[in-house]
Amino acid sequence: MKTSKQSVVVVSQNARTFFLSMIPARDLVQISYASVRNKHDEEGAVQRLLNPRRIDSIKDFTLKGGDYPNCIILNWVDDKHPLQIKSGKLVVPIKDRVAQIIDGQHRVEGIRAAIKAKPALGRLEVPVAFYQHLSTQECADIFLSINTEQKPVQRSLVFDLYNVASAHVVDPAAVRARDIATRLNEQEDSPFKDLVRLPNVEVPKGPKKDNKSAGVDLSTVVTSLKPLVEEKGVFEQVGVAELEMQTSALLNFFEVLRDWYGGLWSDKDNVFLSSAGFAGAIDFFKTKLVSYCNSNGSFETSTIKDAMDLDPQAFILRSHLKGLQGRHALRAVSEMLVERFTPQVSKGATKLKF
Repeated sequence: MKTSKQSVVVVSQNARTFFLSMIPARDLVQISYASVRNKHDEEGAVQRLLNPRRIDSIKDFTLKGGDYPNCIILNWVDDKHPLQIKSGKLVVPIKDRVAQIIDGQHRVEGIRAAIKAKPALGRLEVPVAFYQHLSTQECADIFLSINTEQKPVQRSLVFDLYNVASAHVVDPAAVRARDIATRLNEQEDSPFKDLVRLPNVEVPKGPKKDNKSAGVDLSTVVTSLKPLVEEKGVFEQVGVAELEMQTSALLNFFEVLRDWYGGLWSDKDNVFLSSAGFAGAIDFFKTKLVSYCNSNGSFETSTIKDAMDLDPQAFILRSHLKGLQGRHALRAVSEMLVERFTPQVSKGATKLKF
């Protein structure tokens, strides 16, 4: 029987012991399997159903040369062919379905798909933590400690790191959205100058602290903008593909809103300086203004302003969203902007103006 012999570190934590080692990817995908909760009737079944889109994403990541520094966590279940340590090496029997996946099932399936597309990836070394003969309760304890207690990193930090990460790691639409967010935050004439909250940047102390507490997290800006700027997204569909064009269109829209609010724009009750307000404004821009401006051949402030009935006595405030959260608050802002949308007859222009 084929075996894999690898260096090993024996780790004891609390009442359990596991082996830290590595294994070639081709062997990993052979020995491991996912035992799904409420679907497979066996000890250790704690997994969820697989997400095909996530598998495809990991496959692409693997094919582009992505790294896997985190361990795949397995529960060895084969009594007839146990794991052994000989001469300081971990001896792993290579057989089908002898190790349940506790954590990393999508990584395993993504790697499996990548190997089918590029067999040489079967040599990829993947770090693995091997437990042995764990009960369902023990598997559940480990699974929950990873997926609940060990929280994912803040999305704002993820999007911020896209600015310095390698191309094969990042989401291109998120990179473009982050570039626009940076310009919104840094351009002197931007309505959001210094109002996009970056990760790990402290809020200034002093008399302006209350106003400075207003602003929008980078994660909100990027998430809201992605449907506009992704491949075959809203902007691309109307021929607004360049960064400068996209930024100008958005700056013009927010300039109209800032002019509407006048000196109250920086007030913390301005709904557009909140996550729901920003996301709602972008939703309105995406669903109503883009097609209107495209049909009129102009994303200029005058075009946008002419299409809006913005009563200076009827601002949209954060207080109007009391009792609403998440998508309900976002939709409320978008709908309030739609109520103020009074589109004019198309001029039939053929060249876009900004």
